[in-house]
Amino acid sequence: MPTLVQAITGLWLGAARANKRCGSADIQQRIAAHQNRRTHAGLASSARLWQDRFPNQSPGDSIAMRLGIDRLLAEGELRRPLQGRRIALLGHSASVNHVGRHSLDALMSLGGLDITAAFGPQHGMRGDKQDNMVESDDYTDPLHGIPVYSLYGDVRSPTDAMLDSFDVLLVDLQDIGTRIYTYVTTLAYVLEACAAHGKAVWVLDRPNPAGRPIEGSILEPGWESFVGAGPLMMRHGLTLGELARWFVAVKGLDLEYEVIAMQDYDPQSAPGYGWPRDEIAWVNPSPNASSLNMARCFPGSVLLEGTTLSEGRGTTVPLELFGAPRIDICLLMQRMESLQADWMQGALVRCCGFEPTFHKHQGQLCHGIQLHTDSVHYQHMRFRPYRLIALFLKSLRLEYPDYPIWRDFPYEYETERLAIDLLTGGTFLREWVDDAAAEPADLDDRLRPDEALWQEQRRAFLLY
Repeated sequence: MPTLVQAITGLWLGAARANKRCGSADIQQRIAAHQNRRTHAGLASSARLWQDRFPNQSPGDSIAMRLGIDRLLAEGELRRPLQGRRIALLGHSASVNHVGRHSLDALMSLGGLDITAAFGPQHGMRGDKQDNMVESDDYTDPLHGIPVYSLYGDVRSPTDAMLDSFDVLLVDLQDIGTRIYTYVTTLAYVLEACAAHGKAVWVLDRPNPAGRPIEGSILEPGWESFVGAGPLMMRHGLTLGELARWFVAVKGLDLEYEVIAMQDYDPQSAPGYGWPRDEIAWVNPSPNASSLNMARCFPGSVLLEGTTLSEGRGTTVPLELFGAPRIDICLLMQRMESLQADWMQGALVRCCGFEPTFHKHQGQLCHGIQLHTDSVHYQHMRFRPYRLIALFLKSLRLEYPDYPIWRDFPYEYETERLAIDLLTGGTFLREWVDDAAAEPADLDDRLRPDEALWQEQRRAFLLY
């Protein structure tokens, strides 16, 4: 009798044959060969965490849901395989436990672990850098005296010298559920590098604030970049630990890897729908990821990075609003509603004005739209930010045929291909926007097969 993974894989392979865009035979074989690996799931009995510094904040008092980092710190049995091995941490500003202490500090003070190095992705270990090719340097941590290597500077994958500094890499990154978020690519790169050099990778899992819904397209072959590490769905609906399992299978990697799963995490639970709002605080994983609302909007609003319009950088709510000077936003809203009103459902869509203090259209009054998913208007399964932003771009092209929509300057180390195509993972969205005869149904016909395919493919990698 076939295993569950084999049965699910059979469904995926059948869909893949009907839609050749969505993966190679090589990838299909790797998925088919994948077997669920041992993961650390289960309940912690009790723990004493850093009570010298947080005497009134014990993790077992009121918090049911527990992050991967909290479980590693609390459960000695989980740490046992790390004894006698050199350990590095890949983290950033949101790498904190449930009381807000940075994971590096917590691990260093725990005792019994040999922490020899740390790594920072885009925006840096402490999250101090802005977007798009604003790089970080290597440095020595002033508190702990260990090297902190940048994976968004001279290199984006660890060098041989960096890899020589550890035996086990702990990955504690807060993702926000969208393919182009570069922490996903950094995860893929370190998995590949560690597999090639006999190093182990442990992913300390965290919630996906965008939840389980999926939307968009699967990255087309040949469109891999630093904002697209493989044939992933745009809004993928996986946690970082689940993504690690997917990468290991799809890339055929042979390495020791573990996922320290969260305890009592329910990605379907309201009102957070992926983000346990009542149990952990929001810490910006990057400078412009300022709220849960942003994470929900990001699978669509990130497309504005590939345009000349402002995506709200330089305001207090980046990637939650967007627009430009000298456009009639009321006219565009009317056009959107007449084209496909259903794509505007699930959130409050509001006309607004704003003036960026930096970035695109700095110091100019922009007319635009703000998306609100933090109100009674929010409907988790109906909100489709990818289609909403596509609809906005289509309406802009129809009302302003000569508007220079597409950004043509360097984006994430790419100088030849347009940013919008890198973000989309192909040329189809730009071509659909620019084709005056193309209708919303045409885009739907392009997206739905990919979404159905991904729904089946990802099932084998879910942990929650």
